[in-house]
Amino acid sequence: MIQAIGLTSASRRGRPPAVDDVTFEARPGKVTALLGPSGSGKSTALRLMLHLTPGRGVALFRGRALIQIPHPAREIGTLLGDVPGHPRRTAIGQLRMLAAAAGVPAARAEEVLDVVGLSGLAGQCLGRFSLGMDRRLGLAVALLGDPHTLVLDEPASGLSLRESAWMHGLLRGYADQGGAVLMAAQDAEETARFADRVVSLDGGRLVADQAVQDFTRTRLRPRVAVHTPHAGRLAAALTQEFRTAAPGPDGPPEVVRESGTRLAVYSSSRAAVGEVAYRHHIVLHQLADEVGDSGDHSRMAPLDRADGRTPEAAAAQASRTRVTLPALPPSLATAPHTTAPHTIDAPDHRADTEPGPRDEPGHGSEPEGVPGTPEAAPATPAPMPRLLTLSPPGPTWPLRYELRRWTGVHTGWWIMGTALVAGLVTALCLAMADTRPVERTLTGWAEPLPLPPVAMAAGLLGALAFGQEFRYPALAPASAHVARRLSLLIGKLVVAGAAALLLCCTAIAANSAALHLFLARPAPGAASWTDALESIALLTVGCAWAGVLAAGIFRSTLVGLAAVTAVPLAAAPGLRALLDSPAGESLSGLPRRFQTLTTLPFPSGLDRWLSASAHLASAPIGWALVLSLTVLLGGYALISLRNSVR
Repeated sequence: MIQAIGLTSASRRGRPPAVDDVTFEARPGKVTALLGPSGSGKSTALRLMLHLTPGRGVALFRGRALIQIPHPAREIGTLLGDVPGHPRRTAIGQLRMLAAAAGVPAARAEEVLDVVGLSGLAGQCLGRFSLGMDRRLGLAVALLGDPHTLVLDEPASGLSLRESAWMHGLLRGYADQGGAVLMAAQDAEETARFADRVVSLDGGRLVADQAVQDFTRTRLRPRVAVHTPHAGRLAAALTQEFRTAAPGPDGPPEVVRESGTRLAVYSSSRAAVGEVAYRHHIVLHQLADEVGDSGDHSRMAPLDRADGRTPEAAAAQASRTRVTLPALPPSLATAPHTTAPHTIDAPDHRADTEPGPRDEPGHGSEPEGVPGTPEAAPATPAPMPRLLTLSPPGPTWPLRYELRRWTGVHTGWWIMGTALVAGLVTALCLAMADTRPVERTLTGWAEPLPLPPVAMAAGLLGALAFGQEFRYPALAPASAHVARRLSLLIGKLVVAGAAALLLCCTAIAANSAALHLFLARPAPGAASWTDALESIALLTVGCAWAGVLAAGIFRSTLVGLAAVTAVPLAAAPGLRALLDSPAGESLSGLPRRFQTLTTLPFPSGLDRWLSASAHLASAPIGWALVLSLTVLLGGYALISLRNSVR
C-alpha cells in the first residue's frame, strides 16, 4: 500500500510548483498509473515520494515513511530513468555489488537475471546493452531485495512493442500476486490496457483518480470505428473531404488506418463518414461510435527473453545451475509453473508480515496478455526467487560493496599498472645515475617529482571512490547523490588504504627485481626494502585518503585529484615558508620533539613505523598532508551533519 498525501514540490524563483497538493493511493495487487503529458509532474511526484526532490507532503509505504524503513531496498524497488551503472561493469557484477549494499545473498543476482531473461548476458558490459536490455536490468535491480512495492518512471518509454508487452506482463504478474506497482506513463490508450487504476495529472495538479473502466469510458478520445474491404479508398476519400472541413471542438478530423480493413475516424461523426462512403460507392461492414482502446489485432507476441535463448533452454540451464537460498523451502524451488511466455510468476506479497506459499499453477487470476496476441506454446520460465527471511546487512556490507565496486571495472588496475611502469622507468634512470639514498631508487621517486608515482596513483584511486559513484550512482535511484554514510566512508578508506599499501609493496618488489635483472645490481637487502616502504607507505595512504575525502565532499573525481596534487604543490611550499618565517619559530623544534617520542619503549616493529611517521611529520609535505586530511575530514563531517539535520 502506498499513500501519497499532499505532495507539493518546492517552488523556485516565483514559479508555481511542479507538483501541487497531489494525493492518491496505490493499493497492493493493483497496477496504478500516474498519467499525464510531459511536464505534468509525474516524475517529480515519484521523486518527492522517494525524498529525491525537496518539497512538502507525506508518502507512506505500508504505513511507514521512507526514513522509518530500516532497509528500503527490501521494501521499495525503483526504476527512474536509465539504469545507474558504470558502462564497463558487467551485469552480474553490477547486481552483486548492489546485493552487497542491500545485504542480500550474492546468489540473488543470478536469480533475478534469470527472471528478467538476461542470464545469458550476465558477463556483458552495461555499455553494450540496448535500451530494452537496460530496462530489463533495471527491473532486476528493483527486484533484487524482493520488495513489496515497485515505483517506476515510464519503464516502457522508447521500447519496442514486444519489449513493452513483456514488461507489462511481468508487472501484471507481480501485481496479481499481491505486489503494489506505481508507474508513470504518457500514453493513455496503452495505460488503459494494463493498469488497474489511473491517476491523471495535468500542470502538477490532480485531475482525476479513477478505476481503469471509468477512465476508459470518460477520458479516452471517442472515435468512429469503420470496417470495410475498401479501407484504402475510404481513407483517401475521408482525408480529401476533411481538408476543407472546419475543425470541431476536439480538433481537426483525423483518419487512422489500424489494419487492412479497419479505420478509426476521430473528431467526426457516423453521419459524416457514412455520407462520404455513400457518395464514393464504398461498402461498409461496420460503422459505430467507440470510446476506449480497441486494440491492435496484429500485435506481435512479447519478447520473453533478451539473451536470444528459448524459454526451454533457459529453464534447462536454470535447473542445472540454480542456487537454493537457505531460507527458500525446497517446495518453492522445485515447483513447476507453466504459463504463457509473457507472464511471470512474481513473489507473493499478499501478507504484509509473513509471505504465504506460492500459488499453485492455474490458481488465482492469470495476467492478461496483449489484446489480439496469438496464443503461444506454453513454456516453463524460471520461478521468481524469494527471500522469506533476511538478516540485517551486518557491519561488513560497506567493505563488501566497496570491494565489488572497486574490482568490478578495469580502471583501477590500469591506473596501478601505469604507476608501476612509471615507477620502474624512474627507478632504472635513478640507478644508472647512481642516485642516493637507495630508498629513492627503490620507490622510483625522483627529486623533481612532488610525489612518487605510486602516491599519485593512490590519490587518483581514492578520488575515483566517490567520483565514479557520483557519475554512475550505485546506491541511489536515478542521478541522485549517493548518501553520505559514515560506514560507507570507512569502507572506502579501508579499501583505498589497502590498495595503496599493496601498490607500495608491489612497486618496491618490482623495482628491486628490475635493478637486479637489467642492471646486474645486487638485490637490496631487507633493511633497504623496509626503509623504502616506510618512506612512502604513509605518504601514499595519506594521498589515497585525501582523494577519498575530497571526492566525497564535492562528488567530483577532478576535485579529489586536485586536493591530492595541492598538498605538494601548494600546501607544502606554503608551510615551508611559514616555518622559515619569524611566526614559525615556535614550531621549528616541534618535529624534533615529535621524533623523540619514538625513543619510548614500544612493541617490536612499531617503533620503526613511529619513527617513519615522525620523519614524515617533520617534513613540510607531512605537515601539509596532515593539515589537508584534518580539513577534509572536518568538512565531510559538517556536510554529513547538515544533511542529517535536513
